[in-house]
Amino acid sequence: MFKNQKSQLEQEQKANPLKNKRVRGFIYMGAFLLVVLILFIFNNDIFSGNSSDEEGPLPLNYYVKKTGLATAPDFVLTSTDNKQIELSDYKGKIVILDFFATWCPPCRAGIPDLLSIKEEYKNDVEILGISLDEETGPSATRQDLIPFIKEMNINYPVVYYTNDVISKFGGIEAIPTTFILDKEGNIYSQYVGLQTRATYVSDIIKILNQR
Repeated sequence: MFKNQKSQLEQEQKANPLKNKRVRGFIYMGAFLLVVLILFIFNNDIFSGNSSDEEGPLPLNYYVKKTGLATAPDFVLTSTDNKQIELSDYKGKIVILDFFATWCPPCRAGIPDLLSIKEEYKNDVEILGISLDEETGPSATRQDLIPFIKEMNINYPVVYYTNDVISKFGGIEAIPTTFILDKEGNIYSQYVGLQTRATYVSDIIKILNQR
């Protein structure tokens, strides 16, 4: 009797493979892997225009935004050595505006590339760090800023943010956020999230080659 049932079950599985547990297992596993692959592709923007081989895949929720040639809003901010830094004073040079904070790991990771760019392109590029560290409150970290500058050997001016500047630049959604300005003070590109050195250098070279 059991043999007949087993034989009948085998015949049914041959006629309908989906009744076979092993076959169903392979199908479910294949479907799962397909979903993982699709999620990986979309999360890394492989098919979007916002990523290139040079930039590589960006972390989730980070993006590259080309803003065209809108004029960067001017501002005057106080530096960590109590100087008044005016953005328009940098006209005639490419400017990298880096919105960062001492407590931000991606910001820290990107600073060595900025130092290298400053050193290599010192005749054409100025870098300005805009610290988002808070001065007061339970999450205040501004007291860590000067020690942070010394620790990282930062070789460019660092200024304290104001809400007005944040507003003028459209709000800062995540840090680091970086604006690259051409020699006329126009916004050439905006990057939200940690980028490679090659990404910034590519923009610098393109601006330098403009006529």
